[in-house]
Formats: sequence, structure tokens, C-alpha cells
Amino acid sequence: MIALAEESRNFKPLTKKLGKFSVIYADPPWKYDHTISENRAIENHYNTMDIEEIANLPVKDICTRSAVLFLWVSNPKLQEGLYVLSKWGFTYRTCMVWVKDRIGTGYWTRSKNELLLIGTKGKMPCPEESTRPESVIVSKRRKHSEKPDEIYEIIERMYPTLKKIELFARSEREYWGKWGV
Repeated sequence: MIALAEESRNFKPLTKKLGKFSVIYADPPWKYDHTISENRAIENHYNTMDIEEIANLPVKDICTRSAVLFLWVSNPKLQEGLYVLSKWGFTYRTCMVWVKDRIGTGYWTRSKNELLLIGTKGKMPCPEESTRPESVIVSKRRKHSEKPDEIYEIIERMYPTLKKIELFARSEREYWGKWGV
């Protein structure tokens, strides 16, 4: 098991310190088993976790009764993403699509997009109509696996008053809890 999975025991101290969160934003380090060459391996960029390690993280422990999850998946990881969403206690509602400015190498297709799955639990309401974003975000590709900053702003507009946390965070964001930095 890798370090991130071992850190999962830190969720309880996190909630003791910061309380529970209504907005969960996650970009898990998905493991890919079909890497063709060593120089394309995701592990060259960061440690990965297999599907069960991700699914078994105690995300339920950091959520309020009603919450919303924003979960990044690449196209080949869609089925696994829906599984994780369910294991974490959420029901799939919809998704957003990030269309990148440059095409990737891909395996079955040369992907130019990623999906942001959106799920809810409890009685989490839809965002106010005036704050609902378009389902397509067009933004430049950045460093490996780095997501567009616009997503933070979109989530903050959708749920301005709710407590937010980023799982597998690579940096800090003002007013957000973080895990994985």
C-alpha cells in the first residue's frame, strides 16, 4: 500500500480539527495497468492507488449528511469512477467535461477530454439556477494530471457557503480543507 492510502487514518483527526465537509473535490491517483512503455507510466509523475485502495478510503467519515462530490476520471476510468462514487456513499447525478486544447496519446482513442463526475448524498439540493455552470469547460492542458483552476471557481460559485475539501490536493486553496498535500 502506498503512502496516500496509509494517510487515510488521518481523516478522523482532520474532522476533529476542521469538522465535516459538504463539498468534496477529488482527483484520485488512478492506477493504469495498460501502460505500453516505461516512459509513459503515470508512476513517473506520482504514486498511484488501485481501485480498491481508493474505494475503501473512509470518505464517509469527513462528509456531512448531505454532501456533493466532484470526482475526476479519465475516459478509461469511468466505470471505476462510478464504483468509487458509490462506495463513498454518493449517487451519480451528472458530469462536466473538460475539453483540452491538445490531444493526448491515448490507448483506444486519443483523448482530448476528462470527466468530472458529480454525485450527491442525503438531501443535497441542486445549486441555484443562476450558479449552475455549463457542462463543458474548454481549457489548456497543463502539467501532467493538473486540472484547470476554473473548476475551483465554478464549485465556489455553485456552493458559496458550504465547507469544501480537496482530496489528493497538490496545493493549498484559501478557505478549502485539504488532504494529500
